[in-house]
Amino acid sequence: MRVFLDSSVLLAACGSRRGASRSLFAGRGRDRLELVTSEWCLVEVERNLPVLGSSGARTWRRIVPRLKVIRTELVLDRPLVLSAAKDRPVLISALAARCEALLTLDRVDFPRRLGPAVYGMRLMTPGEWLRENRGVK
Repeated sequence: MRVFLDSSVLLAACGSRRGASRSLFAGRGRDRLELVTSEWCLVEVERNLPVLGSSGARTWRRIVPRLKVIRTELVLDRPLVLSAAKDRPVLISALAARCEALLTLDRVDFPRRLGPAVYGMRLMTPGEWLRENRGVK
């Protein structure tokens, strides 16, 4: 299974030992889960990482090798209405990577404005995804 991680999820995984975002990187069966992100998200994480201090930076160095990083895709052959310009590269990259879900903690710009799915790709929080896919972690 292939899921795309927004920078909000990556920062949460670095900042908290306990949340659902960190759980994506631990547990049994993680070889069946492909964690995808984009260059765009990496830049955003690295820009905000200093706020989390040295433990956040250490965690980041441990989780980066677990990620499949794709180029930020900015071409889409379908209409897409998303008012937050900063989120367009995230959504388009996730669609281009053919992910089954985009996991984000940004509930305002993604699910609330776009609905539960975009062109068949689910928009979910890490907690929602983990509840639905307990055996896949």
